[in-house]
Amino acid sequence: MTSTLIVRTKDGRTLRVQDGGSPDGWPLILHHGTPVSGNLYPPGEQHALDHGIRLIGYDRPGYGGSDPSPGRRVASAGADVAAIADHLGLARFSVWGHSGGGPHALACAATLPDRVASAAASASVAPYAAKGLDWMSGMGEGNLREFGAALDGREALERYVLPECEALRDESGTISPELRSLLSPPDFELLTGELGAHLRSAQRFGIEKSPEGWIDDDIAFLADWGFDLGTVKVPTSIWHGKMDLFVPYAHGVWLAKQVPHAEFHSFDEETHLTLYDRHFREITLWLRDRARGR
Repeated sequence: MTSTLIVRTKDGRTLRVQDGGSPDGWPLILHHGTPVSGNLYPPGEQHALDHGIRLIGYDRPGYGGSDPSPGRRVASAGADVAAIADHLGLARFSVWGHSGGGPHALACAATLPDRVASAAASASVAPYAAKGLDWMSGMGEGNLREFGAALDGREALERYVLPECEALRDESGTISPELRSLLSPPDFELLTGELGAHLRSAQRFGIEKSPEGWIDDDIAFLADWGFDLGTVKVPTSIWHGKMDLFVPYAHGVWLAKQVPHAEFHSFDEETHLTLYDRHFREITLWLRDRARGR
């Protein structure tokens, strides 16, 4: 049964946390995408319960029930996750981030090497300053406009995000043109089912109070992440599909080359959402087993 709790950070902020899966299982802290929230996906919880995994999700600062943290960098996730782990009494744990959560999971692997036992990043964005990577090449039109606005500064990004928040709060099921430009046919089909219902609910909750989490994520992605990917020493895997229009496949290739000894799991036919839907179980088991030295 999932429980929701509030964790206070050392600087006095609060983080909303969901704790589910197997209570005595291996702890796995999840980093959600952009812009959603840390609400746990029910089928994923059942899988975790069946396979001895404790799933822990949290709202990044500015999303859902978590206080904003102005000026946060990607590396800031390490301190927040440490606060959550301390509150729950976890000495060691694994981390996984999908999409916008990927950089934050990698940040934890780099900044908490004595506590993170294994890490995974799926469909993850790479640093904007990545050498040899044409960062926006292959992105759908919606992301080109979004990150183009972010490059013009916070005010320009706010002007882009605010009407998008209104569209995401719409409970009629209508998909905005910006989102539609990012969806391949398999992604669109998934949005009509259980995963789609979960994502829409998580998005509405994530931006219900404020767009700050979304804005701060985008700004953090484009800035210096605050850690060196080359310092990641824990068992790490990078997962990416070649049909991804949200985060192009080249980002995953680049990340896999930068993280020492990372396992790269490449999929010819997977998209941004099908990667998560079809490989959730595989990724969680990989993390559990690597944490246990298998």
